[in-house]
Amino acid sequence: MGIVSLLLSIVVPCYNEQSGIAEFHKRTKAACKIDGIELEIVYVNDGSSDETLNRLRELMNDNVSVTVVDLSRNYGKEIALSAGLDHARGDVVVPIDADLQDPPELIPEMIDKHCEGYNVVYARRRSRAGESWLKKKTAALFYRAMTRVGGKVELPANVGDFRLMDRKSLDALLQLREQHRFMKGLFAVVGFRQIAIEYDRDPRFADETKWSYWKLWNLSLEAITSFTILPLKLSTYLGLLVAMFAFIYGAYIVLKAIFFGDPVDGFPSLIAIVTLIGGVQLMVLGVIGEYLGRIFNETKRRPLYFVQDVLPKSESDQSSGTDAALTNDTEKAFKCD
Repeated sequence: MGIVSLLLSIVVPCYNEQSGIAEFHKRTKAACKIDGIELEIVYVNDGSSDETLNRLRELMNDNVSVTVVDLSRNYGKEIALSAGLDHARGDVVVPIDADLQDPPELIPEMIDKHCEGYNVVYARRRSRAGESWLKKKTAALFYRAMTRVGGKVELPANVGDFRLMDRKSLDALLQLREQHRFMKGLFAVVGFRQIAIEYDRDPRFADETKWSYWKLWNLSLEAITSFTILPLKLSTYLGLLVAMFAFIYGAYIVLKAIFFGDPVDGFPSLIAIVTLIGGVQLMVLGVIGEYLGRIFNETKRRPLYFVQDVLPKSESDQSSGTDAALTNDTEKAFKCD
């Protein structure tokens, strides 16, 4: 490959992955045995309620550099991934899920593309094995919608978090500290020279997916409200359309009463119109509320996350989503004798 020396960081967010984490570690370590590549794997325990943390501690006895970032609670995958990227030291970084749907055997090909001069090498799914027809269809509709409403930010279709980023693109990404995070969109925001490689996605190695349709729906709302104001524009157009309809219908009622008389009270039609206008108003207020809620959360400027522990111990222990929450010296001062 012509690589003199390169530190490769694999970032792995984990939530209740006790059944498959050992197999993931084994395959990743084997796939990254490349001349000139030094490997570190950064596992992020996102408040798991099973034995995931203990399994991660066992992996630290391996002959590969392993860092375990144990978050103080469950923050969700987007923030857990951000925490892992914050702690990655590599010249190139590869975020990947622990469920083995994204094959770590693709990483050497990503490194080859990086050596050709690309800052970002992202993996595009040709097929999605083990997923239902409904999930595939809704995913396709989501990517199509985001392509149309994303504006100047182009979101590649059928691309997840699995990608290689060099240090320049990662440092740019780490400057984006918004609270409501849609990582696929943030990856696209930073730009730089990018190229895709295609692969066939495998079924989960163990257990069931943690992504329910409700969680996917909320993630899609995060994506839309984070990268476009189109819902606000549509609310304006819908309001104008309803107002125009109400004006025309009102003129029709008045003219009908003047020229033909109106023996019918019109109570049912009145109720229908009031209900329609009220429903539109509530919907528009809901859209505005979504954006206002996000503004409210951003203005508080809270850290993205807090860390329970970082293993093995280092000078950067007890870091949060912005700055170090407690230095080692401060931590010692609070320890009981």
